[in-house]
Amino acid sequence: MSTQPIIRVENVSFAYQLNQDQQVPVLQNVSLEVFPGEYLAIIGHNGSGKSTLSKHLNGILTPKEGDVIVNGINTREKERIHEVRSRVGMVFQHPDNQIVATIVEDDVAFGLENIGTAEEEMKERIDFALEAVGMSAFRHRPPHHLSGGQKQRIAIAGILAMKPQCLVLDEATSMLDSYGRHDILAVVRKLHSEGMTIVTVTHHMSEVAEADRVVVMEGGKIVLQGTPREVFSHQERLQELHLDVPDASRVAALVHAEYAAFSPALIHNEEVVAEVNRVYVRPAEASGS
Repeated sequence: MSTQPIIRVENVSFAYQLNQDQQVPVLQNVSLEVFPGEYLAIIGHNGSGKSTLSKHLNGILTPKEGDVIVNGINTREKERIHEVRSRVGMVFQHPDNQIVATIVEDDVAFGLENIGTAEEEMKERIDFALEAVGMSAFRHRPPHHLSGGQKQRIAIAGILAMKPQCLVLDEATSMLDSYGRHDILAVVRKLHSEGMTIVTVTHHMSEVAEADRVVVMEGGKIVLQGTPREVFSHQERLQELHLDVPDASRVAALVHAEYAAFSPALIHNEEVVAEVNRVYVRPAEASGS
C-alpha cells in the first residue's frame, strides 16, 4: 500500500442538531487515515459513531470541528464536493433507497449523466461496472424484480461507473440474507484484489476478519485499532464494548484456556482446523505408520 493516505480525518468532532438549543455529540476529536489499496473495517455497537464517521468520508456530513481531506480536497469546499464523491463512493444499508431508475442500466448511468459523461464513454463505464459486479445479464431488467443482494450489486455498479478510488460500505450487507451477503462479499473481495480501497462499516465479525485493519469505536471515539488478529485478541475488552468476535476466535480462546499449546490467535475456521491437526494429531498418524 502507498504511504500517502487517500483520506485523512483530522481531529473531527460532530453533533446532530436536535433543535435550536440542543445538540447530540456523536464524534469526539476523531483522527484516522485510510490508505490506497487498504481494506479497513470500522466496528462499534449502535450509537458508537461508526456510521456517522463513514458519512464524513465523502462529504455527506461536514465536521463541526476538524477536517476531512480526500486527495488534498477538504470536504468543507462545497464547490468541489463532486470531486470528493467521484473519488469516494458510498453504498448504504437499504438497497431500495439507492435505486432511482426503472431499468438496471439506466440506474447505473444516473451518476454519469449528472456529471455530463459523453455517451460513448458512458456506455463503456456501464459495461465495465455491470461486468465487475456480475450483473451484465440483468442490464435490461427492472430493479424491483431483483433480490436484495442483486439490488446492492447494482448500487455498487452505479458507484463503480464513476471510477472511484475508494468504496465505503455503510452496513451494506445488514439487510441481506446469507446468500445476498455472500454475493456482496464476493464482489468486495474481487474489487479489493484488483486494488480498490475498501472501507466497511459492519457488525458481521466474519466480514471484519477479512480486513487489513480494524477500527473500534465507542462513544464517538476510536478506542482500539489494529489488524483483525490483534483486535480480536482483546476479547474481554470487546465484550465490555458489547461486540462479538468470530466463532473461530471464541473457540480458539476456549481451547487455549484448557490446552496452552493451542494458539488463541485464530480468526478463521480453517485456522482452527489446522491447529487441531497440528496440536492433537497422534505421532503415529503424523509419521504415517
